[in-house]
Amino acid sequence: MNELQEKTSKNELLDNLEVALAQLPRVELPVVHRFTDGMYIREIQIPAGTMLTSMTHKTQHPFVISQGSVKVTSDNEGSEIYEAPYTGITEPNTRRALHALTDVVWTTFHVTDETDINKICKAILEPQDNKHILEATGKEIPCGYTNSLPNKD
Repeated sequence: MNELQEKTSKNELLDNLEVALAQLPRVELPVVHRFTDGMYIREIQIPAGTMLTSMTHKTQHPFVISQGSVKVTSDNEGSEIYEAPYTGITEPNTRRALHALTDVVWTTFHVTDETDINKICKAILEPQDNKHILEATGKEIPCGYTNSLPNKD
């Protein structure tokens, strides 16, 4: 299997996971956005037992797990359990599957002077087509960086 086929199949696996997760009850994932001179800081709170996927990152940036324990699976990291306190680096083209083993606080740090969240998303994340979720569930489910507080049915 060549590298392109392997990467495609891993993205398909993550897409399939998203479809399965879309069938489950929605979980609220509170997000705090902070800005300092030249930096955007995003903190997400993930309740214990929650499974989720990340979007694909364009940029290298640090992250900190300041609370909890989380199982992370990605091309770059393999499958690891990270426990607070933990500091890591997200590499470009990283897309993760996560399973919060306990309540988790995950914070990312992005060098930018921008303060518009939508513009920041375009700069740091690859566009994501969620049609696989719509096709499987028959409904549009808001997902992604700017929709971390899902609508409750």
